[in-house]
Amino acid sequence: MKNHVSIIIVNYNTPEDTKATIESLSEINHSGFDYRIIVIDNGSKELLNFSNLFLKKNPRIDLLRSESNLGFSGGNNLGIQHAIDHYDSDYYLLLNSDTIVDKNFLQELHKMMDNDPKIGLAVSKIYFHKGYEFFAGSYKEAEKHHVLWYVGGKVDWTNLLSYHIGIDEIDRGHFDQASETDYATGCVMMISREVIERVGRLDDRFFLYSEDVDFSLRVHETGLKVMYCPNSVVYHKIGRSTGGAGSPLQQYYQTRNRLFLAFRHAPWRSKLTAVHLALNILHKGNKSERKAVLDVVIGRMGKQAFI
Repeated sequence: MKNHVSIIIVNYNTPEDTKATIESLSEINHSGFDYRIIVIDNGSKELLNFSNLFLKKNPRIDLLRSESNLGFSGGNNLGIQHAIDHYDSDYYLLLNSDTIVDKNFLQELHKMMDNDPKIGLAVSKIYFHKGYEFFAGSYKEAEKHHVLWYVGGKVDWTNLLSYHIGIDEIDRGHFDQASETDYATGCVMMISREVIERVGRLDDRFFLYSEDVDFSLRVHETGLKVMYCPNSVVYHKIGRSTGGAGSPLQQYYQTRNRLFLAFRHAPWRSKLTAVHLALNILHKGNKSERKAVLDVVIGRMGKQAFI
């Protein structure tokens, strides 16, 4: 059995959410393997600090600081490098700082990957955390905490979209079968050591959004599998560090990276669709979206100072 996992959490101005995520990790089952939590304070306005009491209750933490915001990609890559330098990890688990985990989530991911060496990435079933649903008023009180956010990812090259399967649906057990999926969300992604050695790490050019789709597609290209693991459960508080859904920051990076992803991976017909989409955005898009198109055209990637 492969017996060590490095859990990597990137904090960006969400100290209380990050601490809640770590506290939920203190309850997890991990029979047969050990783990370490690597927290990256990613250029936060106020330094992330843990009290002595908190560290006593959660002793598995390494805290790293970056003076600048490296984005989702760069922050996680910093954590992966630390794990490589200090631990002989068999797996790297990327985990958002605004999640609460079920006590068996890591054990189930580990079991799936340990039983099949052809799996390069594994990803949990993810629910909206109660009160963070996109359409909170549409659900009965008893249905909340059972609203799905992710049960697999689909890449639709015809429409240049990547989207979550099952999002906003009530879980009625209809996504309880393990299956291969187009992409694993970076919200909770288990990565094998083989993937790091063969594929590399997240692409810093994305900075934020779509880097998980790009990474998954690169894993597929090696012949390794990307698997959805329904027995592993995580709850997600949406958009806590990016200004929320529909913010200018989100619009910019999602537009830019949607086009970058298409130009990098899509079939040639879909690349033509991407050109038409870019022209339409330049004509009808808002300021953030138009800048996104111009930046991808001239190759200005990574973090942008105006945001």
